[in-house]
Amino acid sequence: MARKLRLEFPGACYHVINRGNYRADIFRSEGAQAAFESCLFEACAKSGWVLHAFVIMSNHYHLALETPAGNLVAGMQWLQATFANRFNKLRGERGHLFQGRYKALLVEPGGALGQVCDYIHLNPVRAGLVPVERLGEFRHSSYWYLGQPKRRPEFLQVQTALLEAGSLTDTPAGRRSYAAYLAWQAETGPAGKNQAYVSLSQGWALGTQGYKRALIKDHALLAESRAWADEGAQEIRAAVWQEQLARCLRELDKGPADITGGRKSAPWKVAIAAHLKQKSQVTNRWLCEQLQMGTPVSVSQHVGQARRQPGPARQLLKTLNENIKT
Repeated sequence: MARKLRLEFPGACYHVINRGNYRADIFRSEGAQAAFESCLFEACAKSGWVLHAFVIMSNHYHLALETPAGNLVAGMQWLQATFANRFNKLRGERGHLFQGRYKALLVEPGGALGQVCDYIHLNPVRAGLVPVERLGEFRHSSYWYLGQPKRRPEFLQVQTALLEAGSLTDTPAGRRSYAAYLAWQAETGPAGKNQAYVSLSQGWALGTQGYKRALIKDHALLAESRAWADEGAQEIRAAVWQEQLARCLRELDKGPADITGGRKSAPWKVAIAAHLKQKSQVTNRWLCEQLQMGTPVSVSQHVGQARRQPGPARQLLKTLNENIKT
């Protein structure tokens, strides 16, 4: 049977779910949960995602994602493959880590997205891991970060859940009101224990009938977005990478003549390559062509060395990271 197409378009929101292979408890340890959270945060930073909610359970995870660049597939491929490689390397194992293709339900922004956030936050309660009054103690969840404002990364927008729970504010009072709202949800609400919550992880889209009809009516968007993801994606991504490269060159007071005349492993070239790989999904091949750094393998080697060892390239990388925030 042919796989369903992933509907991708700029600004799309999703409820993403996946489980360990054969429902194995791949996140049973604190270390594994922390490692996946770190990998997820890297994926968000690389892909430009907005993360509205997440939870990491013992054998599965839930994400409420917004993709301003319409790049769910590329970002998820990086996230799952990178975590699986790190996980297997650490344990000396091989084979599939996840049960297969992740589920990604389209979500209408607004009330539906807020309800998905509530559903995700209440996952540990429904699983019997913590009572709702101690939900804030469940570490690897966006709800934990709700109570830790200073520790939130920029891409984690927990305010979405607050807003859709009744225009609550991101203040101590607003967070207390949201806790009371979740307690109600856990008892009788649609994201809690009753059967209505099941629909928040099933189907193909979550939202009003008008939202779903609009997606169906705009069926050309499916073909267009598929073409965008396959044929036009490289061109679009390259345009973004080109702008990021130009900003780095300006920051280091470099230009086309410096690229042509500089040696392949010049520290400033290595620093730019390392910065772009941190901030985007840029490929080694594109970097070696644009910066004239030899081969994709040499780019990877120089970037890895700059990250591991002190030196001019690492110092320039620090400068770029400090002065170029987005």
